Amino acid sequence: MTTAPPEAEPGPRTLPATTWLTPAPTSLPTPPAPEAPSVRRGPLAAFGVVGAALTAYVWSEHGARQGVLLLLGLGLGFALFHSRFGFTSAWRQLVAVGNGAGLRAHALLLGTTATLFAVIIGTGTGLFGSVPAPSAGKIGLGLLIGSFVFAIGMQLGGACASGTLFAVGSGQSSIVLTLGGFIVGSTLAAWQFDLWRDLPAYDAVLLSDHVGWLGSWAITLAALGAIVALTRFVQARRNPPPVGVVPTSRGLARTVRGSWPLAAGALVLAVLGAGVLLVSGGAWGITSAFALWGSKIVGALGGSPENWSFWQQQGTYGNPVLADKNSLTDIGIMLGAGVAAALGGTWALHRGIPARTALAAVLGGILMGIGARLAGGCNIGAYLAGIASGSLHGWIWGAVALLGTWAGLKLRPVFGLANPRPKDSVC
Repeated sequence: MTTAPPEAEPGPRTLPATTWLTPAPTSLPTPPAPEAPSVRRGPLAAFGVVGAALTAYVWSEHGARQGVLLLLGLGLGFALFHSRFGFTSAWRQLVAVGNGAGLRAHALLLGTTATLFAVIIGTGTGLFGSVPAPSAGKIGLGLLIGSFVFAIGMQLGGACASGTLFAVGSGQSSIVLTLGGFIVGSTLAAWQFDLWRDLPAYDAVLLSDHVGWLGSWAITLAALGAIVALTRFVQARRNPPPVGVVPTSRGLARTVRGSWPLAAGALVLAVLGAGVLLVSGGAWGITSAFALWGSKIVGALGGSPENWSFWQQQGTYGNPVLADKNSLTDIGIMLGAGVAAALGGTWALHRGIPARTALAAVLGGILMGIGARLAGGCNIGAYLAGIASGSLHGWIWGAVALLGTWAGLKLRPVFGLANPRPKDSVC
């Protein structure tokens, strides 16, 4: 008779060894991406013709600066769609299951943008006579409430500010409802500006005012490096599902018909965003245009938005929509995403939206519209532009948005919306 050797006592759990260059661990391998469908020639022709005609019109009526801004918007939409660069999904994946791939892509986008901003603003380089300026926001109750509410709205509406635009361009019907709510919320906040304009706040804090642009850039990159390290540590402990994949082409065709790596999307978006700063003198923004569009509709229906305190302070209500910086890039994003989705063969109008999903989309959009106005910006105008400018308000916006994401995940099931789970095959 033989005796089986005693089983070894289980030792302490060890985390897999990783370096900065090895992929962060996931519970399953990333599944292979399916082949991209055939090009949607009809939508491609439609978006191409509209994009070309609108660019020619803007260039002739409003000048080269506005024409270039529209072209930059087209590029932003093209890059956002092909990389599926998300802010809403990145925060949801991190909070729900600990997958930090999206947030690490944010760090690359933020770090590259901060580098370009430091060079452009630090040297005073601008085109068309523009003088580049950093994006700095006040630090107060409006920032805290607005960013928290905005993050809840992201999770209910299914997209952030930039995500809403590229999703609409790619034919996602439910996000059209989110955009409608976004415009309504932005307009409501502008109309009721006197209710929140005097919320307690401290003056903006710019690192460059204290340590110069080189010091501001170094501190920003060090903080982003710490965030990358933290997300890798969290992901190693939680071992989440991999991020889902989308249809793609292979080889050189992937450039125009495939899904780009998040890192490639981050780099292209950073360069195009820096282009907006060079051309206009201000950072890439999105949501102020929604307030303008909604107010123009109110004016067309017989209202008097020009008398609202918000527009009297801004002084921009009388400007044509197609001469407005953020309106041009917003419209460009939708058209660029439409071209990209048609080339990738995935452009389609989605029908049969469940009632609870539709309600969540509208409500989420309204919350984002109100939140962006209270906070002085969205995930682009406050979070991206603020951090890249070395402004403290951008960091606070991002930290509070993570808390708002947690609250939004708690509310999503009420509307029949699913959250990622640790045992899912992808998140």
